Amino acid sequence: MKQILRTPDECFASLPEFDFKPHYVDLPDAEFGALRMHYVDAGPAAGPVILLLHGQGCWSYIFRKMIPILTAGGFRVIAPDFIGFGRSDKLPDTDDYTFEKHVGWLTAFLQHMKFKGIDAYLFDWGGFFGLRIAGDHPEIFNRIALSNTQLPVGDAPGREWFINWRAEQFALPRFPQGEMVDDGTFKKMTPTSIAAFDAPYPDEDHKTGPRRFPMILPISPDMDSVPENLAAWQRLSSWEKPVLALFSASFKGTAMGPEKLLAHIPGAAKQNHQLLEGAGFYIVEDQPAELAECLLEFAG
Repeated sequence: MKQILRTPDECFASLPEFDFKPHYVDLPDAEFGALRMHYVDAGPAAGPVILLLHGQGCWSYIFRKMIPILTAGGFRVIAPDFIGFGRSDKLPDTDDYTFEKHVGWLTAFLQHMKFKGIDAYLFDWGGFFGLRIAGDHPEIFNRIALSNTQLPVGDAPGREWFINWRAEQFALPRFPQGEMVDDGTFKKMTPTSIAAFDAPYPDEDHKTGPRRFPMILPISPDMDSVPENLAAWQRLSSWEKPVLALFSASFKGTAMGPEKLLAHIPGAAKQNHQLLEGAGFYIVEDQPAELAECLLEFAG
């Protein structure tokens, strides 16, 4: 068996605004035997569940300001870290991660938790995986809210920009995480918050997961996972359960805008979609309170 990496607990001591007790699930894995996935579990145990899924450059820490608002509204909030991110296990090589493996790990987590008919907020890669899982396992979800995300099916109109961005990131001697989030916000972050996004990665060996993400995004028709995502996308064309778009206003009409999703998914009709001003790509960091209030209204 290959040896996994596990970030020492002391790396997570005294993170600002993040004093949530860690919870873990061991996921069976054919190559590694078992992988430990971390998740935040906050709020009333008997409350309705809302799942929060993070994106590139971040981990469940990004939801630190949303969680107290949602729990005060009666929700049980579940916010996992993808394998390779946050407090979850890291794999030794970048090639150990694929889009399909991430979908499988996250599906196994949701099924282990016995979730049925839960609400979800999907940001960035959270939507890449979450929408795929919704198409494959619709019974897991009820309402779905989306921010700055799509279901990647190999037709990305912003492909050239993404490839250039990817090359710029990989040219850096140190693969950024906290700086990446800060660069994608309107409201500049404090040094301690930037450091908290870096906390899970004490050295570059721990960044195999973040480094791999840009390489496995299905942006071309010939890439892995495109057929599976296309099949899920087709199934979403008959999705009648509520879908809400909470996107950054600057994305309107762009390749990352909500228009394609809203036109394709029937459940998006007649919802109170929002284009939030004063929000960069990392909308969760810029507008956490407004997002949380929108989710409370949506779930009400």
